[in-house]
Amino acid sequence: MPSNFIWYELMTDDLDGAQAFYTKVVGWKPEAWGGPDMRYVIMKPEGNERGVAGLMTIPEEAASMGARPMWLGYIHAKDVDAATEGVRLAGGTVQREPTDIPQVGRFSVVSDPQGAMFMMMTPQGPDMPPVPPMTPGHVGWHELFAGEWKSAFDFYSSQFGWEKGEAMDMGDMGTYQLFKAGGDNPIGGMMTKTPDMPFPAWLFYFIVPALDAAIASVKAGNGKILLEPMEVPGGSWVVQCMDPQGAMFALVSMKR
Repeated sequence: MPSNFIWYELMTDDLDGAQAFYTKVVGWKPEAWGGPDMRYVIMKPEGNERGVAGLMTIPEEAASMGARPMWLGYIHAKDVDAATEGVRLAGGTVQREPTDIPQVGRFSVVSDPQGAMFMMMTPQGPDMPPVPPMTPGHVGWHELFAGEWKSAFDFYSSQFGWEKGEAMDMGDMGTYQLFKAGGDNPIGGMMTKTPDMPFPAWLFYFIVPALDAAIASVKAGNGKILLEPMEVPGGSWVVQCMDPQGAMFALVSMKR
């Protein structure tokens, strides 16, 4: 069975500001987690006890190496130690060797051969059932801006069993390749990044009830709109944004 994303995490330099911003924009309900040594905030959709994402301050070691605010995704791994070694052997880089989080699972931090960072986790406890498509507060799309999408797809396919969906011609921007993680519906797309993007990276689309209202919250919270709203195949609307601390994210909704 192909592996899918199971968690999303924001590393930021202003935890209180980020919590307030995403609470308004996405409609999440924050919940403190962890001990006094490391503050961690779990973000849950309103009226739902199932967490979707976590917010944390950039660790000092990472900050000293120039880490900037950014969103990262966790991909499920049956055996994170073996998966981490697989990434290394395939030309990726291990940023943090597998480590246990008590009562949560075992994770590692890696980057693909072109430099896009992500995490892997073997969680404790039973698998969570999938939520219905386009459920507000969850993630509706995963987008990779790769150094070169064809070899990037080969890497993720070999590591996680992803399969190609439709390939869309984007004109001067090249090909946008949809990908699947089991099932009939794609979970995301990947393309070769434009020259103005400083490095390959993943972008995650958070589902909101109505796009324009969420955009208003982005602007009111001192975020930026990077790509104006556009309708995409299937009838949904998307917008790409940056939060006040500089982390890129995107929003998607069936309603403008």
